[in-house]
Amino acid sequence: MRKVGTLRSTQCLRTVQAASLAVAKVLALVSAGMSGLLFVRKRPPWGLVLWAPKLLAGALSPLLAVVGLVGAVLGVLGRAPSAVFAGALGVAASARYVWRVVTASGDFDRAFGPGWQARIPPAQALAMLKGRWTWNPPHPPQPRWERDVAFWPVPGSDCPLLCDLWQPPAGVTPSGMAVLYLHGSAWSVSDKDMGTRPLFRHLAAQGHVVMDVAYRLCPEVELRGMVGDVKRAIAWMKAHSGEYGVDPQRIVLAGGSAGAHLALLAAYTPHHPELVPEDVQGADLSVRAVVSYYAPVDLRATAEHNRGLAPLAARRGDPSQRRRPQAAQLELVANALDNLLGGRPDEVPAMYDLASPLSHVHPACPPTLLIQGEHDVLVPVAPARALYEKLMEAGVPAVYLELPQTDHGFDLMLPRRSPPAQVALYEVERFLALVL
Repeated sequence: MRKVGTLRSTQCLRTVQAASLAVAKVLALVSAGMSGLLFVRKRPPWGLVLWAPKLLAGALSPLLAVVGLVGAVLGVLGRAPSAVFAGALGVAASARYVWRVVTASGDFDRAFGPGWQARIPPAQALAMLKGRWTWNPPHPPQPRWERDVAFWPVPGSDCPLLCDLWQPPAGVTPSGMAVLYLHGSAWSVSDKDMGTRPLFRHLAAQGHVVMDVAYRLCPEVELRGMVGDVKRAIAWMKAHSGEYGVDPQRIVLAGGSAGAHLALLAAYTPHHPELVPEDVQGADLSVRAVVSYYAPVDLRATAEHNRGLAPLAARRGDPSQRRRPQAAQLELVANALDNLLGGRPDEVPAMYDLASPLSHVHPACPPTLLIQGEHDVLVPVAPARALYEKLMEAGVPAVYLELPQTDHGFDLMLPRRSPPAQVALYEVERFLALVL
């Protein structure tokens, strides 16, 4: 009987050891494999295949470091060199990414002068993030939220333009600032309230009013129609500022991707004759500042960067592909700039100039915060750097934050835990406090 018991114990021990070894290898390989994506940098179309996994790896990078460490430790205990090596590789890659992102910062001294921290109102400072990243960020109080507010009649249509309004929670003193946010869209897809609730809750908790604008998209309108919708939103907020405790001189435009492009373009061209619709002519369309998350600022460069999407557009001739919703959306994205501007850069060069914020820099541009991922798969990085330098040369206060090894849309993937999303928010709230 003793021999039987000993045999069973030995078998159980071997089973546990085998299971631990398997777990070690899986954890180590997951950590190494996911962390390895952070080093991948590709253009469309193949870069899009790894886009979502890479965003997830960036958002979960601290967890991947822990997973790799556990895998490596179990590998040591189980005498599995492959698990030790893979786990250590995952720890190193993830930790390096977190460190590089958390230490990245914009040059606020250059934009606002030394000692800019002292200019932040104490009430704003109390509500800000205390560090650039934390495992457990604070939970803002619940704001007041109005959905689908009709703010402007669409010219020639019975359908009004809509927005969501986020107001400070009860007990929070209004700051007097309104942030008009324009969602990412490739100018063709998506809508308001897409992954931005954590950002809006945080801004509302600081006393800001957020107007989440559902502007019209291609093919319903082209560039002038979209920029016109943004300027209608500015005019509406200024006209109704008293109802929401907003100072009409404290309107800030913000957005992500195509929405950030429209925000920059509207902010830099308040009186441009081609970009002001008739129904708001004569209105004050100036804004206090503008915040851009990974905006395409030179549309010629953007068209060149995304030329690999052309094969997707070729599928439109295939009826079987056209019937698929995903294929239809890919076609819209692939043809986004053609639909927005009426052709390719060699066909309508004047439209590409008109549409590029880089072409509209002047000394009266509002203070600008530019946030860009170094590995952006859809938007080239060099034009964003050029815009920053051009703004500074024109005497416009500007801050440029480039997040290493970070891809397009990083702020929409698990933003409460994501190091790049938290770092970007840390910079945004300080920028807004300085232009308040």
